[in-house]
Amino acid sequence: MKYRKIKLKTGTEILLGKDAESNDKLMNEFKGKENVILHTVAPGSPFCVIEKLNPSKEEVGEAALFCAAKSQDWGDYKNDVRVHVFTGKDVKKPLFAKKGTWKIEGKAKVMIVKKKDILKIKD
Repeated sequence: MKYRKIKLKTGTEILLGKDAESNDKLMNEFKGKENVILHTVAPGSPFCVIEKLNPSKEEVGEAALFCAAKSQDWGDYKNDVRVHVFTGKDVKKPLFAKKGTWKIEGKAKVMIVKKKDILKIKD
């Protein structure tokens, strides 16, 4: 199964799930690891994994932008999007959870991705 791959301005790649099945596969691959992972606070977005360990603040911000732009939240409301930032060590698949559903254990940072910034990459 293939993921979306996007190269950030720094050359670092991020992987994005395309649907519930690929989100599950991606999370299974990175759970327990230290990679930074992003997902919108609202359901319905790709899980986005930054392949590089210890990414810069700018790389996390750019990855959050792509995560938000591909989300259902953005598609439905065309407004600012809240994105959780956490690591593979913070994620767990609840028993009997439906495909694509994962739980963040511990504290996730929340970033706000501005509508004006999403519109810049959507043009």
